[in-house]
Amino acid sequence: MDLSEDWKSGFPIGIVFDPPLLLSDSAGPLFFNPNPNSLTQLFNSPLFPPILNPPPNLSLSRFIATSTAHDAPIPDSTASAIASVFGPQFHDEIAETLLGHNHLQFLKIPLQNDVLVFFSTGLNHDQVGFLLLSVKDGSLCAVGDSKGGVFVADKDLNQKIVGILVNPDGDFEGNASVIGYLLVFTTYSVHWFCVKSGERPVVSYVGGKVFKSCSVVDACWSPHLSKESVVLLENGQLFLFDLKSDQSDSYFRGTMLKVLWDGSGKSRNCRWLGCEFSWHPRILIVARSDAVFLVDWRYDVFKVTSLAKIDMFGRYAPAEKEFLAFSKAVSDHFHFVLASNNMLVLCDVRKPLRAVLQWAHGLDNPCYIDVCRLSELRSNSINNEHEWATDSGFGIILGSFWNCEFSLFCYGPSLPARKGSIALEISEISKSSYAWELPSDLLLSGNKCRCGNCLVREEFLKDSLPEWIDWQQKKERILGFGILSKDLSSLLFESDEYGGFTLIRLMSSGKLELQRYYASWDLVTKLEEGHRDPLLCNEDNLLFSLDNEKYRFPKIFKYLKLDYLSAYINGNLLQALDLNLIKTCEDPQQKESFSIEFHEILCEKLNTCGFGKFRTFPAINAVFNNINLPTSVHEVAMSSMWASLPMELLQLAFSSYNEFLEALLDQKKVALEFLDVPDIPQLPPFFLRKPSSRSSKWSSKVPRSEVLVGPVIPLPILITLHELRNGCPNSQEGFSRFSSEIELNNQCKEVMQVARVMAMPDSTIELRDHDDDDAVSLGDDRDDIWADSEKPKPLCLYRPVAELGSVEGHKESKSVHKDDKFGFMLAKVHAKDPKNNKKMESMGQELFDDLCPIHMKFDAADMEFSSKEMKAYNSLKREFSKWQEGFKPFQGFRDRFEN
Repeated sequence: MDLSEDWKSGFPIGIVFDPPLLLSDSAGPLFFNPNPNSLTQLFNSPLFPPILNPPPNLSLSRFIATSTAHDAPIPDSTASAIASVFGPQFHDEIAETLLGHNHLQFLKIPLQNDVLVFFSTGLNHDQVGFLLLSVKDGSLCAVGDSKGGVFVADKDLNQKIVGILVNPDGDFEGNASVIGYLLVFTTYSVHWFCVKSGERPVVSYVGGKVFKSCSVVDACWSPHLSKESVVLLENGQLFLFDLKSDQSDSYFRGTMLKVLWDGSGKSRNCRWLGCEFSWHPRILIVARSDAVFLVDWRYDVFKVTSLAKIDMFGRYAPAEKEFLAFSKAVSDHFHFVLASNNMLVLCDVRKPLRAVLQWAHGLDNPCYIDVCRLSELRSNSINNEHEWATDSGFGIILGSFWNCEFSLFCYGPSLPARKGSIALEISEISKSSYAWELPSDLLLSGNKCRCGNCLVREEFLKDSLPEWIDWQQKKERILGFGILSKDLSSLLFESDEYGGFTLIRLMSSGKLELQRYYASWDLVTKLEEGHRDPLLCNEDNLLFSLDNEKYRFPKIFKYLKLDYLSAYINGNLLQALDLNLIKTCEDPQQKESFSIEFHEILCEKLNTCGFGKFRTFPAINAVFNNINLPTSVHEVAMSSMWASLPMELLQLAFSSYNEFLEALLDQKKVALEFLDVPDIPQLPPFFLRKPSSRSSKWSSKVPRSEVLVGPVIPLPILITLHELRNGCPNSQEGFSRFSSEIELNNQCKEVMQVARVMAMPDSTIELRDHDDDDAVSLGDDRDDIWADSEKPKPLCLYRPVAELGSVEGHKESKSVHKDDKFGFMLAKVHAKDPKNNKKMESMGQELFDDLCPIHMKFDAADMEFSSKEMKAYNSLKREFSKWQEGFKPFQGFRDRFEN
């Protein structure tokens, strides 16, 4: 018989049936339920912004249009390929780094019924904030500064605080003012503070250390020497700091521990988790995601020993990939706890590579772990039947602040046997640890109902959120918590039958709350308070509310008259305009809209913008000649409609700020603002316009500008006004059937017809409107086009396509847009002079014409190249030509213009 009983630890709790290290119904009640009536808000401040605002939980392909529909801009395969280059856009490590630590730390003031709570504060959480919790008249009060805010340390760290560690001063005397120290670390720095008591607590900056080349993973205080601490870096380096020796200088240097990890400490895909002091001030336990090491430098030589490995689990445990959390047990300096994706393990430095206890857990990505005594959880009890278990047991709190889920794992020695029995003799020889009951949920939020209806409702609410919103961002989460000492708790609450604990938690909404938990034999299946409140619907955390909560602010509505927009959407814009024009004409106080002087100025400005020259020949031909960039058929049609409008209507569409009247809004006159018309002559819709240059308010110091702005009236209204002015001659079905959308579609068809003559069609396209039997096909009449004219085509008509992979390895083309008026592009072809084949030396924009067969005119100043710039240009041109020769799609596109 193996009296050591080490073989029992190979059977994990929760996986095998009747594990030998599981004790039930013997240690007393181990379920802890929140008491809703004890919930108390201690403090509420907007200085507690959320620790983490993660990006949307979506991949890059979500933003590149991954739809498989026929009109998708980019196919799924292309979007996925682009997204794979950048890798995942959201990592669990982000939440684990900022939410993996407890952001609420306690420091008891000796000889007083007061406790200090520390947390990060400030807009970027780069300051140390603290409150004084004091027991007065049977209640706990939170005391802050004189302005009603929180106390703030005298040092701004300029970096987001990741973790705060508190260490009481072991040398404290009754007349001393220093009661403890703080260790605060950010991503790339570590800082130390001194805490002093008095009429008001003071937190003074002692010193700091910045690590420029490597980030900080974890740090720990020494339980043996109160002023020593160790910092663990991302690359595995360890630094020892002693406040006693470094206190003279605010910049700490520290001592780098020259640990030789050999090959075991430099694994590529592993990350360091944390460090803790063991039973000696010169022995450390250092944890990594795949292993745990004991570092011993008592004899000036750093000795590294493996304590645990990720592959040490027994055959009953599932295959684990990495450790996620690490902590030292409070029972002694020999035990430590590890958590992986599925397992929780209690280990002993005296038993390397062997588990003392193993549990299976169902938590999602746990990154926080802590160990406390059961006497802290079952304090102030009336029933002393299980006093021995309370004094000798321990509890492991495992969970995630990001997921807001925590579980409690209780363990301790074997229960005492009756005197003279064999079991008592064995227990005196064997010191095995036993799991007390199966793990249970620990509802640290205190307001969440676990009944079936609430759980189902929560799942439905998760699914109801849009895809780009993570449901975890909608929940009010716990940023930190702490258990109040049993002596202070006894001053606040009466004793429970089986005891309990008082929890203080810091919420993401900025609230500091207190709640009492009581020990019970069973978990409460339905929490009335949490059952009534809608889940995932906290007013301080939601971007939108899912319930009909009463609006707390006065409702002030401002109404905008959008009758023209409504008429346009409903297809009766003509009737609305006609009715308003009749009302306007009946007004006896009607005045002339524009003066003759302004008419002449506006005509001159419109001529410079390209409108005046289009009056002597068909507008659509002039628009084709005006194409300077690849333009869709729809844009060409809109430009032709703008060009065909008479000058009287263009006066309505374009104006200067001198002619604008201020609009009346809330009994105040507000100046309108529009975009400037480009200086280079071009037709709307304008391409890449600059913002307006006017100020927000006119004054005598800032006069009104004479710059031409617009359009100030949309094109559909101008087209409809033009139709009314001409008596609706284009409406064949009557006055009520006119539509600006139909006119625009007809104009698109006309553009397609003109393109048959003026443009060179791409051999790969066939222009058809599948919804119209009268559509034009350019591809069918390609031979006739070339036979009718010997002149070179000035334009190119082509359809941008995306290459799609197939199972057979071949590629097929797919249009990027279903609608032909958006899917087909027109571009100008470089003009060739057949009489002069010798290329002239160009020094302007035309220097780039031979790089691409499509002509592009840029809004840039005249360029002059020096000899050095020409040399660089020729070098880059040769490299670009090599790429063109190797890219077959571009070669085929260019050959169609050179043949």
